[in-house]
This record gives sequence, C-alpha cells and structure tokens, in this order.
Amino acid sequence: MLVDSHCHLDHPDFAGEEEAALRRAREAGVTSFLTIATTLAAFPGVRAIAERHEDVFCTVGVHPHDAAAESQVTTGRLMALSDHPRVAGIGECGLDYYYDKSPRDVQIAVFRRHIAAARATGLPLVVHSRDAEDEMAAILAEEYARGPFRGVLHCFSSGPGLAEAALRLGFLISFSGIITFKKSDALREIARTLPRESLLVETDAPYLAPVPMRGKRNEPGFVRLVLEALASCRGEDASGLAEVTTANFLDLFGKVRAPAV
Repeated sequence: MLVDSHCHLDHPDFAGEEEAALRRAREAGVTSFLTIATTLAAFPGVRAIAERHEDVFCTVGVHPHDAAAESQVTTGRLMALSDHPRVAGIGECGLDYYYDKSPRDVQIAVFRRHIAAARATGLPLVVHSRDAEDEMAAILAEEYARGPFRGVLHCFSSGPGLAEAALRLGFLISFSGIITFKKSDALREIARTLPRESLLVETDAPYLAPVPMRGKRNEPGFVRLVLEALASCRGEDASGLAEVTTANFLDLFGKVRAPAV
C-alpha cells in the first residue's frame, strides 16, 4: 500500500482530469489520498472532491500566502468546518518568508489559530514552512507547551534544526519530489537519518514533479517515485518503507479509513 499524504486535486491543472489522475494513481498502487485546502473560499470544492471518492480525504485551512486575504479566519470556524467525516486535518497553514505574500505578523496570527483548532479537535496540523525555520520551531514549541497537538511538516526542505525540533514534539516529516532533485544532497542526508516512524511521502501535486517527471505536471501516482528515492537514500526496501509510511499516515490522520486489502 502507498498513500499520497498531500496533493491539490482542486487545482485548475486537474480540471477535467480528476478521475483520470486518480485512476492512474490507483493503478500505480496508491490506496489513499489527502487533498489539501489552501483557502476557506475554495474549501467547499476541496471537500466535494473527497465526498466523490471513497479513498480521498481532505483538510481545511488557510495557506500562509492567503493569510492576508482571509485574515479574519477564526479557530471556531476552522473547528466547525472540520466537523465532517471527510475532513481529516487542519491546514495547510504555517509560515512562508520566502515569498512573503502576506505580512509576517498576519501569517503568525493565522497560524496560531490553526494550531488552536488542531489542539481542540485532535486533528493533525498540516504545516507549510519556508525560510522561517527558527520562528517555526519557536512557535511550535511555545504552542505545544500550552497543550499538545499532532502534525506533519509537509514538503520538507528545511535544515536539520527544524527536523529535530519537529521530532521533539512527535511531528512527522513528509518528503516530496524535492528529494529526487540533483541539488538535494543535504535533504537526502536528513531523510537518511530520521526514524522510520517519523516519515511520510507526498507529491504536493500538481507542483514539484519528481525526477524523471520533472518539468511535467505532477500527479498523485508519482508518489511512488518519491517513495523509491526515499528508500534508496536510506538503503531500505521500497516495499517495506511503503508499508511504514502508510501506517504512519493512517496513525496520524485517524479519520482516514484504511483501504480494504
């Protein structure tokens, strides 16, 4: 079994292609999909995708790029929208200081409201972090001290410091097609050393297609290439690691039903 723990099936790149992309992924052995919300405005469409497919679940949240546009989002609103059988997580949320599409103070405030929703609901937090390693580690630790919550650092591309901070809180770390890129030696070294129980794989489709598909539209079926690259850098059997990452996913996202085998 294999899961794509983070994809964006509502993206315009999949318009008219949803069914075909999912069929190709299932043929490649992918058994579960988590399609990710990035705005509350788009959330009904994300949820509808999950409602159409037994093996697709979704999240609810506001991406840091959109924090300014949806700065009035409240913890209560996130909690209310998450009270649905197909909503398995809170996010994608976090900090992005690379693009700075929203003011940093707004990103932080909105992020903290997502953390509060994850803490209150018990649903895992799906965290986006780019060029904000120190502040991300500090906020996660500070908020965790107020009350525990679970989560994942998605599409991990940071350094060992944030990885270690996440592990201390029991977070999982998810790898995307970036791990296949030629210049990702430092990332592969981090992936090599992490405990197996901390690992997830994802595509972040339609973004970041892995080698040898780089330059093409990414899709959930390509998660097998990410898994194979992760297994290679760790010196592990890909089949065994697929079982581990699937088990990790089902443990973290408890509302996702394990596929029948």
